[in-house]
Formats: sequence, structure tokens, C-alpha cells
Amino acid sequence: MTAIAWPKKTRELHNHHFDSTIWNDFKFRDDDIVISTYAKAGTTWMQQIVSQLLFDGAKDLEVAEMSPWVDLRVPPKEVKLPMLEALEHRRFIKTHLPVDALVFSPKAKYIYIGRDGRDVVWSMYNHHANANEVWYGALNDTPGRVGPPIEPPPDDIHEYWNDWMAKDGHPFWPFWDNARSWWAIRDLPNVLFVHFGNLKRDMPGEIRKIAQFLDIPINEANWDAILEHCSFDYMKANATKSVPLGGAFWDAGAKVFINKGVNGRWTDTLTKADSAEYEARAVKELGAAGARWFATGEGME
Repeated sequence: MTAIAWPKKTRELHNHHFDSTIWNDFKFRDDDIVISTYAKAGTTWMQQIVSQLLFDGAKDLEVAEMSPWVDLRVPPKEVKLPMLEALEHRRFIKTHLPVDALVFSPKAKYIYIGRDGRDVVWSMYNHHANANEVWYGALNDTPGRVGPPIEPPPDDIHEYWNDWMAKDGHPFWPFWDNARSWWAIRDLPNVLFVHFGNLKRDMPGEIRKIAQFLDIPINEANWDAILEHCSFDYMKANATKSVPLGGAFWDAGAKVFINKGVNGRWTDTLTKADSAEYEARAVKELGAAGARWFATGEGME
């Protein structure tokens, strides 16, 4: 039997959001669950799904507190690491790092959520454009920031798109780097790929796959409650439970973080040439199979 080549950490990533060194001192447990995305691809949705599976359809779970973002540099690691260690439930934590900036555990379970980059940008613009001074202060003015501050976005979303494409993920972090690194390990036995579009099309079926992957038996008596609590309407109505700091980073509150949950909003803005450029770039960066999966969720079987 061929030995598995487990991913190794080869670099650190720092910016206004990231401090990847937190992972260096993180103490894994064998049953840890790591939820990963580039960003704005369904991270909060997956945290809600996993919480519902772990806690049997319970209402009013404080998911944002229960499922910390490990590589977010605030609070600093001397505060965050004891918080992570103090969690007594089966931990389900999140990351937005590429694989080679993580410490990877062969025993943990990893769920990667993918989404078409065009949909990611439209969701990210909403997130960024509605952020308030508290958000900018936490990211730009706290000790430990490496690199330039994050600036307010332009008023024109097409300009935002052009910058994101030209500077690979600007002003957040590289998209292709993240997608490519996770796509490369999609066949590892402790990695599950889930596509945002497939969750939209068949949430019950996808949740059952996730439960099976995580070895969590489903209590069928509470199945309807699980589905209700994972619905967009429920999460929007109870957004303060799943959004960091209850939505304090957005003047419009937590509900603006859980915005529309739909795909294709870019079709009214991007030209055919814009989309063709993106699609060609996706094939170049991910190969034809990877580009197809990130665009459609198809071709993984």
C-alpha cells in the first residue's frame, strides 16, 4: 500500500486578517473538524450545518463562539489558543488559508466549500461595502498587522471585480492560490469537497453526506428541525448567533452578513468578455476538471 503524502506547512501568511502562525501552536484533537473556504463560499452555512449535526437540531446555538476562525489575527494567538483549548464539545473550527499555510492533521476531518469565483466576489463586495469603522479598526489599527491596511471598496462593483481579477483576490487574499491548494488534496481520505451550488440544489442530500463523512449519526426524529435551522430564512432571522460579534462590524447588523445566498448576480454586470477571461483563467489555474467543479459543483464523483 502506498503511503499517503500528507500536506506539510511550508510558509506563513500575514495580512490585515491573517496570522497563520496561530496554527503552529494549535493542539489538535483526533476528532477535530476543520471547515475551509476561500471566503464567502458558504463558510457560515457549513458551520451552522455542522453545529446542527453535532447538537441534534438544537435551537439558538451560539455558532460564532462555538466555531472560531483560527487564523484570524484578532484576538491575538495568546488569547485565542486558550479559548480553543477550553472548548469542550467536538470542535469545528474554520480557516481561510491555503493548505500549505496550515498545519495539517491526518486525523482531523476537513470540509472544503467551493463556489464560482464570480459569485464569491459579489458576496464579498456586499460584506466589504457594508463594513463599519469598528471592522476597519479591528483589522487595521490593532497590534500585529503585517502589510498594508484594508481600504474601503470603490463604489463601482465592476471596478472591484477588475481589481480582484488583476491582483488575485485584492483586497483580501489570493483566490487561485487557495482553490488550487485544496483541489490538489481533494482525494485524501479525511477531506470532503462540498459545493455551494449543490447545497442550494439539494441541502438534505448534502447534509447526509456531510454527516456520514463526519461519522455523526442522524437522529431522524430531529431531522426536520435540523433542516429548518440550516435554512437561509432561519439563519437570516437568527444571524446574531452565527455572525462574529453578533454583527457589530456592520451598521446594518448581522443580517447583512448573511445576505442573499444566491448565485449569478454577476450576470447583470460582467460582460461576455469578462466571463470568458475568468473562465480561461480558471482552467489555467485549476485545470479543466477543477474549473468545472468550482463553476458548477459537477465532476467530483
